[in-house]
Amino acid sequence: MLVLPIIPKSLIKIFARQYVAGTTIKESLAIVKKLNDNNLYATIDILGEHTKNINEANEITSNYIRLIENIKKNNLKCNLSIKPSHIGTDISNDIFNENLNKILNKAMVNNNFIRIDMEDSTLTDISINTYKSINSQSLGIVLQAYLYRTIRDIKNLKNNSNIRLCKGIYNEDPNIAIKNNDKIDENYLKLLKLLFKKQIYVGIATHSEKLISKSIELINEMNINRDSFEFQMLYGVPMEKTINILLENNYKVRIYVPFGPLWYEYSIRRIKENPNILKYVIKNILNKIKEALL
Repeated sequence: MLVLPIIPKSLIKIFARQYVAGTTIKESLAIVKKLNDNNLYATIDILGEHTKNINEANEITSNYIRLIENIKKNNLKCNLSIKPSHIGTDISNDIFNENLNKILNKAMVNNNFIRIDMEDSTLTDISINTYKSINSQSLGIVLQAYLYRTIRDIKNLKNNSNIRLCKGIYNEDPNIAIKNNDKIDENYLKLLKLLFKKQIYVGIATHSEKLISKSIELINEMNINRDSFEFQMLYGVPMEKTINILLENNYKVRIYVPFGPLWYEYSIRRIKENPNILKYVIKNILNKIKEALL
């Protein structure tokens, strides 16, 4: 990945257009409206993390509050996902808790829902402990299947919890995280089964068609009510065929919609996570040039 620093920003912007819903609240809500019109729910995330300045953390908090107000005003099927470090954990736990509670209180008044997003393992404890201490039906959290600790974390959750289960994207130490993808998938299904047994609402967050298929098999096998889960995917990932099949079978599908001025930093991170994405973007550009020349 040494090539990343010399990639033209214009090329990264082409990538970003597919995966980032603009830079403003207005642009992101327009995308959400289109998703809703296609029977898809949404979760909005303002791009950014590890805020060091209290004024910036408070401004981000205010933007989340504005989002809640606009979601209500426009009658959109959309909730919010918030990274703890984006609203203050790097400054102090008090700032984080204060800002989270401001957003949550606004969400409760407007009949909305907030999910504490999961970052790297240094923030796992504070994220889970904060979630458990608040204990609100308007608040959920993300758990990661590649962490060995997650099975214990699930066992310690109350049955009325609301979980987004993902595989995990951070480069964690092998002492705390599973590294083999097949083993992660195996653990994902094990954790999903435990969540169903505990009657915990779960967002099944994955782009793996195999994992989605296995999850449906588990749902049918355990006779799980469709009000007890939903499928979740990232905006821009080409999953139209799978999404259509899920909708045709009356499964709830939610799209995770990131937006904001920090689109470049977000895009670089995603390319680092999956270098094949860049090959995909370049291939699309070359195809469009070829079409234009014909």
